[in-house]
Amino acid sequence: METRVSAILKRKGSNIVTAMPDQTIEAFACQLYAHRIGATPVLDSEGRVIGIISERDVIRGIVEHGAAVLALPVRSLMTAVVSTCALEDKIGDVLDMITQNRTRHIPVVKDGKLEGIVTIGDVVAQLLDEAQYEVESMRTYITSP
Repeated sequence: METRVSAILKRKGSNIVTAMPDQTIEAFACQLYAHRIGATPVLDSEGRVIGIISERDVIRGIVEHGAAVLALPVRSLMTAVVSTCALEDKIGDVLDMITQNRTRHIPVVKDGKLEGIVTIGDVVAQLLDEAQYEVESMRTYITSP
């Protein structure tokens, strides 16, 4: 049985840093720095995911707008078309989504509301743990009488 997204969120928790569309890029950048993260989902007033914004978006904004980027709202730089996953999705499918979309962060949504976020690092860590467990299980099986 393949691991589901819910297992990753259970392991890492569902504490999620988010951004609002009217928040300034300066405030958003401070959030990233304070939480030592690289991206956040952007939520509307009802808590629905309407975008995602990352450090890369800020860098692109600096190139396009210079220092004035700091006063721009998050909505001006966010990616509005966001791939999401569900708690019951298989992590292999999420890894395919990450690879195909060339993204590192996938919001987890249930009934239209944000439940968590899964990163490439989360998926790789889960797969490594599973591989290690299988190796240890095989060693035990082989060495037991």
